[in-house]
Amino acid sequence: MADVFIRTQGRAGRVTLTRAKALNALSYEMCLAIDAALRDWADDDSVALIVIDAEGDKAFCAGGDIAQMYETGRRGDYSYGRRFWADEYRMNARLAEYRKPIVSFLQGFVMGGGVGLGCHVSHRVVCETSQIAMPECSIGLVPDVGGTHLLARAPGHLGAYLGLTGARMGAGDAMRAGFADIFVLAADWGALKAALSDTGTVDVLPSPTPPPHAPLLAHEQLIDAAFGQDSVADILVWLDRDGTEFAQRTAKALRRNAPLALACTLAMLRGLGRGATIRDALMQELRFTWRSMEQADFLEGIRAAIIDKDRSPRWRHGRPEDVREDDIAAMLASLGPDELTFDT
Repeated sequence: MADVFIRTQGRAGRVTLTRAKALNALSYEMCLAIDAALRDWADDDSVALIVIDAEGDKAFCAGGDIAQMYETGRRGDYSYGRRFWADEYRMNARLAEYRKPIVSFLQGFVMGGGVGLGCHVSHRVVCETSQIAMPECSIGLVPDVGGTHLLARAPGHLGAYLGLTGARMGAGDAMRAGFADIFVLAADWGALKAALSDTGTVDVLPSPTPPPHAPLLAHEQLIDAAFGQDSVADILVWLDRDGTEFAQRTAKALRRNAPLALACTLAMLRGLGRGATIRDALMQELRFTWRSMEQADFLEGIRAAIIDKDRSPRWRHGRPEDVREDDIAAMLASLGPDELTFDT
């Protein structure tokens, strides 16, 4: 299809996103095409590994293409969004569990759906332009596409900080947080992709090195203390009491985001733990996203950020302390017959 170029090259299956002008936003059709290719290549002995990359300098993939999801949801039709999310999550699981090596090249913005496509695979390459984030709470959603799986495994309480604030990570912070593995200058990517295709082995990848500068490391003590608190309201109390510039910026980011999404994100991360699988994370994420248009703030978040662009969302809960435990439980309860299932 026009928005993604799928082919074989040498010993590699190649997936290249080609929507550079749209920051390679991932559409439903692109998800289905990529998943179909992964199925085809799984048992193809001529394909030794997969390479996933994208055209353009600005973004590997800045997120999912949610225009149709918004339009259908605003009319009260939630089926399209639910189908999109479920099929995308199955693709995320396939990427994470794939039996052959997959190498992703993550330049520029890597957000939301881009994280789901590029950050669960076996070998994740970043460069000097990489900016990785999970900003879903700013639009009334929770970190999804398996993002909670990555966040829950980050050191200390860094995952809660990243998931609740949507803060961007450069290459060093992304490697430290477990979203990336290898730093390679962008100028060297072309030769590296050619070597992967020619040889069919990841042995041509450089050995992992200590990550480059990771600015968030300087704030590790504050992040762990604040985001180790029991609730979002308690986190804000801690940040306000600290009063440093970093704490003030962090508190401001939290207060902009949807209180229900923040509370559910924190609960989801605490509930997963390090022993959870990506399937556990994705099943929990679908419980929220399935209900997000009808019972949460997703449509309002999209309106304020993308449609009207007034940046003044009217969230269902005015403040984090207004979110009750039963509000969280209702969003994360089992979907019964609609629970996410996976291909075997």
